[in-house]
Formats: sequence, structure tokens, C-alpha cells
Amino acid sequence: MFRLAHPFAIYLLLAIPVFILLYIVAQRMKRKAFTAFGEWPLLVRLMPEYSGSRGTLKVILLLLAWLLLVIGIADPQTGSKLEKIKRKGIDLVFALDVSNSMLAQDIAPSRLERAKQAISRLVDNLENDRVGLVVFAGKSYVQMPITTDYSATKLFLANINPGMIPTQGTSIGDAIETSVGCFGKTKQSKAIILITDGENHEDDAVAAAHSAASSGIRVYTIGMGLPDGAPIPIYNSGMQIGYKKDRQGNTVISRLDDNLLKEIADAGKGVYIRANNSQAGVKEVFDQINSLEKVEYDSRIFSDYEDRYQFFLLGGLLVLIVEILISERKSRLARKLKIFQPKEIS
Repeated sequence: MFRLAHPFAIYLLLAIPVFILLYIVAQRMKRKAFTAFGEWPLLVRLMPEYSGSRGTLKVILLLLAWLLLVIGIADPQTGSKLEKIKRKGIDLVFALDVSNSMLAQDIAPSRLERAKQAISRLVDNLENDRVGLVVFAGKSYVQMPITTDYSATKLFLANINPGMIPTQGTSIGDAIETSVGCFGKTKQSKAIILITDGENHEDDAVAAAHSAASSGIRVYTIGMGLPDGAPIPIYNSGMQIGYKKDRQGNTVISRLDDNLLKEIADAGKGVYIRANNSQAGVKEVFDQINSLEKVEYDSRIFSDYEDRYQFFLLGGLLVLIVEILISERKSRLARKLKIFQPKEIS
């Protein structure tokens, strides 16, 4: 297992292209200044100790030293001890609606952003539970398999947007079936948290929830949106250019379907919570989930890591020493050999 103790230090590597650009500019300015005294081939003959290649080599060594030192500062670590531990928890799959209607702004900043915030807060309150992510619109996909890595969950969550699923629509039943497939054959208590505005256009979501419940998987629903609804914004290159309209040119209003989400929750032996601008139903759902029986399971983790930064710091210091020892002028041996000097023809 490999990790970086200080991963943000890697951003220092972005300075390398800047250093290269500055070196190129400095070399051009130097040559331009020299050519003010005469043509470059003549100047080279007048400066027999000058070596452009040595200057380039020194810069390459400095860049290599910078690379090694930055990696050393980031502190690479390797797992040296794999430990098997016992944990108690439940398996959760968040099924998140990413259809265009989730861009409606009746819940600020938008239904989708508020849903992502709700999942993030719920993950913050979990302990030893395993989580997975499913996204859906006209089709559903597993965004992240079930894991105990909450940091990875938040990373995947941050990248979720409506553009990731080309098939628009809202297929809640398909999302429930895909979520069920994430669990596998485990003894843990299992739950699906379905977050959507409830506008189902594709399949029988209630039947899918009932099927999940018969397999021992509870289905909880969080309704994103308000009963009065809101228009669906249209974006182009990140800028809002208007609202979605129907074939008659009327603005489409997306409304929360409370009744359907209640039916899904009832069929799935869960509860339905409606989000609003002050809260997103996280606490109520979390209380319900905590009441489920937590089953013990095995987990293998690296409990001990060894630092490897010293190798990179030592390498960087050695490269710096070599760079200091190299002179920018040609050595006496190089001047005597005159390998690249053209011979005069008598």
C-alpha cells in the first residue's frame, strides 16, 4: 500500500514549467545581448571557455533536485503491516438522481447541489458503515462500489453532474435495482437512500422497492424540491441561457412528487423525508439508519506505514552537490580535445 503523508506538497511541482520558461527567456535575452557585439559564431570563437551545454545540464540537474525534494516533502509512505480488524456497521447505497430536473432552484442553490451536501453531511456522521454511490437519470450506473473509504466517497460525490449520464429521464425503479446489485451476499443490514424529485417517467419504482424489501433491503427516500416546483435552467459553457420549454413553447415546471416517494418508502419498509431550504432530511434518515442492527464484519487495513522521504531528500541533495561541482566553463580536457571545433583547411 502506498500513500503520501502530505499530498498537497505535490502542487509545488507546478513550478517546474515556470522554471523552464524563465530559463528559456533568460537564454534568449543573453544571446540577444551578446549578438549586439557581433555574430554568434564569432563570439563563440572569442569565448573558448564558454559552454552552453553545461548551463543546460546544470538547469536540468536543478529541476531534478527540485522534483526529488518535493517528493521527499510529500513524504511517500508504504504500508508495512496488514492487520485484520473487526468492525460493526451497515451497508448503505446512495442512489442520486442526476436528471436535468435536479437543476431546478426551488431549493437553493439547486436540488442536486443540496442533495450532494446532504449525502456529504450524512457520510460525516457514519462510523464503520460501508457506503456506495449510484447515479441515475434515464439509466442508472454504479458511480462507486461499496467501501469504507469516506474520503473517496466525497471525491466521487464532488464530481457528480447531470452531464455524466447522456440518457435523460428519471428511472427510479432501475436505480433501485442497480443499488440492490451493489450489496452482494453479506450479512450486514442493508439500506438504499434514494434522493430524487420523484418525477418518475420510466418504470415501476414501487414494485422495485417492494422487491428490495423482500430481500431484506430497506429503501429510504428523500424528496428534493417543493410542491410548487420550479423551472429547469439550461446551461451553456457554465452560463445559464434560459429555461427548458415544451413543444408549445411553455416553460416546463418540475414539481416534487410526494405521493410517489411515500409509496416507494412504504413499499421498501423505510421512511420518506421531504427536503426544504432549511434542512435536507439528513438527521431524520440518520436516526432511522442508526436504529438498524449493526453486524460485525472483517476489514483488512494497513495499520503501520514506513516513511520513505529520506531517500528522495538524500537524492535531491546529492544532485544539488553535483550541480554545484559542475562549472559553467569548459574543462581544460574539453578545450584540448576540441571535438566540435572545425578544422581549418589550408
